[in-house]
Amino acid sequence: MNQSIMIIIAVFFPVIYGAVMLLTPGLKERDSLIKATAVGLVLTAVFAVAALWGGGNIELLKLGENIKIYFRIDGLGRLFAAVVSLVWLLAGYFAFEYMKHEKEEKRYFGFYVMVYGVLLALCFAGNLITYYVFYELMTLTTFPLVLHSRTREAVMAGLKYLFYSLCGAYMVLFGIYFLNKYASTLDFVAGGSLDMGLAAGKEGILLVVAFLLILGFGVKAGMFPMHAWLPTAHPVAPAPASAVLSGLIVKMGVLGIVRVIYYVVGTEFIRGTWVQTAWLILSLMTVFMGSMLAYREKVLKKRLAYSTVSQASYILFGLALLQPAAMTGSLLHVVFHALIKSCLFLSAGAIIYKTGKTNVDDLTGTGKEMPVTIWCYTFASLALIGIPPASGFISKWYLATGSLESEIAVFSWLGPVILLISALLTAGYLLPVTIKGFLPGREFDYENLKKTEPVKTMLIPLIILSGLAVLLGVFPNPLTGYITGIIGTLF
Repeated sequence: MNQSIMIIIAVFFPVIYGAVMLLTPGLKERDSLIKATAVGLVLTAVFAVAALWGGGNIELLKLGENIKIYFRIDGLGRLFAAVVSLVWLLAGYFAFEYMKHEKEEKRYFGFYVMVYGVLLALCFAGNLITYYVFYELMTLTTFPLVLHSRTREAVMAGLKYLFYSLCGAYMVLFGIYFLNKYASTLDFVAGGSLDMGLAAGKEGILLVVAFLLILGFGVKAGMFPMHAWLPTAHPVAPAPASAVLSGLIVKMGVLGIVRVIYYVVGTEFIRGTWVQTAWLILSLMTVFMGSMLAYREKVLKKRLAYSTVSQASYILFGLALLQPAAMTGSLLHVVFHALIKSCLFLSAGAIIYKTGKTNVDDLTGTGKEMPVTIWCYTFASLALIGIPPASGFISKWYLATGSLESEIAVFSWLGPVILLISALLTAGYLLPVTIKGFLPGREFDYENLKKTEPVKTMLIPLIILSGLAVLLGVFPNPLTGYITGIIGTLF
């Protein structure tokens, strides 16, 4: 089969399959629904791997001289698509059991399969128009996952998510209008495609455009001041949805920023300008603010949501430095954070599913009741903190090294300082769950202790994700080498 056609199949098969699931009356029985979902996810993963293996490009639709829907697989797209596929399958497998205590499972799994295809389309997008179209579609298809329970709190959270996402999308659309005029092409070209001849004399407005594009995509990435949807949406969504929202949906905002700055606008155009300075300030503010808010939060899933606000801006800070080592750290953190935070949210989901407890102060003794779950949570926490040899240490090392090597006034040393403070705060808000879980104290009722470990279909994804969070830190060279190859085309 033509490799270009395989791209189309990988993108549109799950979208159509998920829509058919939603419209098929016969899937009301749970066993049939689970089997149908499993088939859809596995087949999509197979098609995605085939597309990644073969590569290629294809122009699907042309609406005008510069407006086309175009897919092309490159090194960056392969990286993101591989992470999406792995986490999406594991979170979906976890959800087969977890969603038993949720209503409207058919709606959840139908949209879940659809979003997989939309995310692959973003990874495979060959130009800014294609990315924008599917970026909007991602918002619409993930919206039902946020308001799944349809409680008043969930509906308000969903509307907030939609409002913030649309605001960000309009900023991006405004930027696309200008780039269409001043860029030689909207295709993703390593190093940028801005036509400096056409841009001469228009540098001021184009810098504003670049900043709006960063802010627009920064909404999904949770960057201040457009971060507030994250701690609202994550706690009300089902735990598997929270895992992919935090681990993957946020990364599509990151991917959008990478594509715009490194593949369209060009790093040299914003290097040393107020745009880079403002971007660095906002990212570091978000790192510190997110960590502080997470440290003060008592609800576990909301604490993890604030953590995502902070950790995603680690990635944005590295990108804003416009420096190879820092960008290596950013892309490594994309992978590591996706695995780690998905594991943490799924661990929280397992706790909620088995005990009903949502508050950190109520988790005393959970390590005795659910040892495997809490150990998985602990390994993922150590990786997020950056304790060697776990994976988070590697990405943060590159981020700190890149910051020092950038020699940007103030930020070259301020960045590592804030990252270190944030790491200490991360330990402060993640490890109490482990400490209280395994060391409940003398007052804990040991005599009536009951094991409440979740079933294997929930434990297996936790074990795989936590294991990868550690192993990728012990053996980072293959992934680091691959990312270095991508970055070598950009600088």
